[in-house]
Amino acid sequence: MTLKDKVALVTGGSRGIGRAICLRLAGAGAFVAVNYARNGQAARETIRLIGEAGGEAEALCFDVADHGAATGAIAALIERRGRVDILVNNAGESRDGLLVRMKEQDWDRVIDTNLKGAFNCSRAVAYAMMKRRSGRIVNVSSVVALSGNAGQANYSASKAGLIGLTKSLARELAPRGICVNAVAPGLIDTDMTSAMTEEQRERVLGEIPLSRLGTPDDVAGVVLFLASDEAGYITGQVIGVNGGLYM
Repeated sequence: MTLKDKVALVTGGSRGIGRAICLRLAGAGAFVAVNYARNGQAARETIRLIGEAGGEAEALCFDVADHGAATGAIAALIERRGRVDILVNNAGESRDGLLVRMKEQDWDRVIDTNLKGAFNCSRAVAYAMMKRRSGRIVNVSSVVALSGNAGQANYSASKAGLIGLTKSLARELAPRGICVNAVAPGLIDTDMTSAMTEEQRERVLGEIPLSRLGTPDDVAGVVLFLASDEAGYITGQVIGVNGGLYM
């Protein structure tokens, strides 16, 4: 799969799944804009790894939840590079808590980052993609969007909303040659899961038919496919990357 001469924007690209996606897209030939909101050092490390592998990238600092900042930064990227062919809405945040204890600001921040952020960025690239009559938008949802999870009402709702956004945009943008899909990762071995105790990890592994946690690269491989020409007849779909945890 080649993405030669393509321009990709990956939100939340500084670490974890986002970094793996950046590396895979750049490895296939795309120029990658690595978005981050706070951790510039991690974003620069992603760019260093891309350069080390022979790819090209730049850092793009903005908070996806800030409509003005997202719109302005993406417009400037399009001005510099002439286009954005691929948008991966990966930026996400979790602030877990039981319903009766969840603070309003924790609900709002997760919805704003995970769902409104994807709306902001998709809207910002849509016109340029429509003008070129081609493009790929890939949204990173979650298995909990489909199954729900106690203590994650805000996160589950935001990721379920992202699936609704995916399907609506797929219908809306298909006549202009733009494919919009989502991936729904299960339990992936990242900073978030590294905090689990050994007992928690063993219990979780017992629920996964493939008996292992996923890796960021497991997710990145699917995103690469959906971003490529090979996925040109796929739109409005949600692809689970969860080892069989949810079927």
